[in-house]
Amino acid sequence: MKSVFSAPGDYIYFKSQVPLHRIPIGTKQWRYYDFGPKVVTPLICLPGTAGTADVYYKQIMCLSMKGYRVISVDIPCVWNHQEWIQSFEKFLDAIDVHHIHLYGTSLGGFLAQLFAQHRPRRVKSLILSNTFLETRSFAAAMPWAPFVSWTPSFLLKRYVLTGIRDGPHEPFIADSVDFVVSQVETLSRDELASRLTLTVDSASVKPLLLSDSFITIMDTNDYSAIPQQLKDQLSERYPGARRAYLKTGGDFPFLSRPDEVNLHLQLHLRRVGLEAQPELVQSIPKDGTGGGPSKENDKEDRDDEQKDNGGNPESNSDESQPSPSAPESSESHGLDEQLLSNAEIHYIDQKDSIILKPSAMSMNQHSAAAGILLQSTWEFFIFSLLPLYVDSLYIYSNNAWKLRQLV
Repeated sequence: MKSVFSAPGDYIYFKSQVPLHRIPIGTKQWRYYDFGPKVVTPLICLPGTAGTADVYYKQIMCLSMKGYRVISVDIPCVWNHQEWIQSFEKFLDAIDVHHIHLYGTSLGGFLAQLFAQHRPRRVKSLILSNTFLETRSFAAAMPWAPFVSWTPSFLLKRYVLTGIRDGPHEPFIADSVDFVVSQVETLSRDELASRLTLTVDSASVKPLLLSDSFITIMDTNDYSAIPQQLKDQLSERYPGARRAYLKTGGDFPFLSRPDEVNLHLQLHLRRVGLEAQPELVQSIPKDGTGGGPSKENDKEDRDDEQKDNGGNPESNSDESQPSPSAPESSESHGLDEQLLSNAEIHYIDQKDSIILKPSAMSMNQHSAAAGILLQSTWEFFIFSLLPLYVDSLYIYSNNAWKLRQLV
């Protein structure tokens, strides 16, 4: 892990375009991003123990521009699983969302299954990544769990970070680890203690009323902090679920392999019948009304922004706010359609496995890498030969001046 973290440029751009919402619900403070057409049933992203709402910024940027509504939340300070279910339901009621699709990784995947178990009418589908069914093994590995709420913040952070595999990594995975580590540093002691408590508190997911055909299990084949035994238990519980395998990606494929993850998410949402609304993308304002909180909250956000802009209300008008990225051209949509159509369904022992053909994606990545290499090589020759040229010019002019003196 790097000692000095520099935020990626696309994350800085995301923060400048997509508003962060905070709403109090009872004694809980909910922090979340909400972007995309409000008429579309949202995909809600739940992070793991080390994650925040920010870790899914690549999914928000990509899928919202396709016409999907994406909500990414922080797990609030709740201290048992029943409290989580009740608090999450109140949050959905507060933002006026009735039916949802859930994408959860690690602890977020476990909490997503618990909510689907106890509130089956609200959950339309599940995407589960590197997650588990029960907490017994984590409780056994953490004998000091009863004292977690009294543990100092720096010890909790150290414990969470030891669960993240540390190098050597390929560049994209190393960047994803650095980003998540930077997010862990933003978590308070209570937030860390709450998440660790949810991880070790005795609970298991009972059989769901949701059909396996509405579940996708997305796992990485290289490594993750979740033991393979627990991932196998998950696969055995949902034998009819679709499998989406990523060759590499580590613990955080949504950051290290965002293109593949986003395509798998689109495939899942299409398969369960969720229709995107790309024609509504241009009408999405920055203030989050394309799926944001209540009008009172929007007003508070606008008031804060007006203060930041010196009280100038014109700077907060919907017309002046850009969308997360420029509307995509027909060529870009055509490439996405081609990649989606190239996805193959493999039936192995009556189990559906979704594997993306990497041809178009890898060709684009290779061409971009070749362009960067060519540019770097050209710059190297320019800067290497320029001093030699200047020295030669100086020697020539100096000798010419001496020759003139002799003549």
